[in-house]
Amino acid sequence: MSRFSELIKQDKPVLVDFFAEWCGPCKTMAPILKAVKDSLGETVSILKIDVDKNQELASKLNVRGVPTLILYKSGTQVWRQSGVVQQSDLINIIKNS
Repeated sequence: MSRFSELIKQDKPVLVDFFAEWCGPCKTMAPILKAVKDSLGETVSILKIDVDKNQELASKLNVRGVPTLILYKSGTQVWRQSGVVQQSDLINIIKNS
């Protein structure tokens, strides 16, 4: 958890994608997240966390379904949503956080 805490305390927004290999909607999110990163570049960090390999962290953050996206700013959660989120919506959420 301490490594995760360090990663989300960056000055720039950090979008965390909780996913699973077996999850269909998670596969849909992958190219959307890549497009968001391509669009926003270094102004955002995107972390992908496999819930099957990080069950303790997912449980601690009450991640019940995948994909779950959580946006952090300076270590504080500022937005959270489960399910597929469209690229334009994600970009607006990150820019306005």
